[in-house]
Amino acid sequence: MPTHPQEPDRAASDPAVPVPEGAGHPPRGDLPQPGPPGPEAANGEPGPDAAGPAPAEDEYTTAIKELEDRWRRALADLDNLRKRHARELERERAAERSRTAAAFLPVLDNLELALTHAGADPGAIMEGVRAVRDQAVNVLELLGYPRHAESGVAFDPARHEVVGVVQDPDAPPGTVVEVLRPGYGDGERQLRPAAVTVTKRE
Repeated sequence: MPTHPQEPDRAASDPAVPVPEGAGHPPRGDLPQPGPPGPEAANGEPGPDAAGPAPAEDEYTTAIKELEDRWRRALADLDNLRKRHARELERERAAERSRTAAAFLPVLDNLELALTHAGADPGAIMEGVRAVRDQAVNVLELLGYPRHAESGVAFDPARHEVVGVVQDPDAPPGTVVEVLRPGYGDGERQLRPAAVTVTKRE
């Protein structure tokens, strides 16, 4: 029986002939077999484990560190400013106390002179004490605390403190008839109000 030479597989050799789906060549032993997927993603880009942290995270970390450094420096500057202000305030207070005390030194000098001449003339003592009192009142006025000892004026709760009430038919109700203790200063710069007696209101 005659044998015919077998024709080669035209579908495999001829590129023009379509190959049915699923009909491929068996894998050869000398070709690399596909293994598990590596760190690269399917689209060819590196996976999350292939590189370090994203550049955006590095920028955020650097910005946070810079802000923390500025915050610490601002706190240090504020603390230094507070300490410097406290020192300057204490110096101003000490200087003001010194000026006030120096203003009263002449008053003390005159009191000592009055006591030195106390045995010579009692009348002169009274005049000397009155002069020292006037000098002290003048010093307080120069410091911004004028004296208030006026009688016959209307009662002012901002300047007067009532310590007694009397009836006086010659004075209208609420009139200061006697000043028992003078007051010094006005408004927010008031050292104390004047202690007065006023007429009784009807």
